[in-house]
Amino acid sequence: MAGAAGRAWPCAVCRAAGAKYRCPRCAAAYCSVPCCKTHKETCTPEPKREQGRAAAGQGEPNRAGHFAGESEELQGLLLNPHLRQLLLTLDQAEDKSSLMKKHMQEPLFVEFADCCLRIVEPLEKENIIPE
Repeated sequence: MAGAAGRAWPCAVCRAAGAKYRCPRCAAAYCSVPCCKTHKETCTPEPKREQGRAAAGQGEPNRAGHFAGESEELQGLLLNPHLRQLLLTLDQAEDKSSLMKKHMQEPLFVEFADCCLRIVEPLEKENIIPE
């Protein structure tokens, strides 16, 4: 499926660029009816939101290997359409480095970056000396 800005996704089955469709069960991209049929044979449906939240409480990772609900703050930030547009623009930019510097002047983008960094490296661990 093409993204909001026309980005083409690779087919999850044949890896061809320009997949136009998404599986309604797991959101995998595919480009044709034959690829759809092949995908359906091995499709693992994405768990419902309630199941994902319950699994997160039990410490089980989701299909991407991350813990669902790990950061409600990050989920809230990603609901902001302005932030999503900034991320799309950055993803599609030729010169990502200079655009990243420009985006780091945006308070919303800085808040997003800080939130991501806190997830990857929580502040509590920052001052602990390894034994």
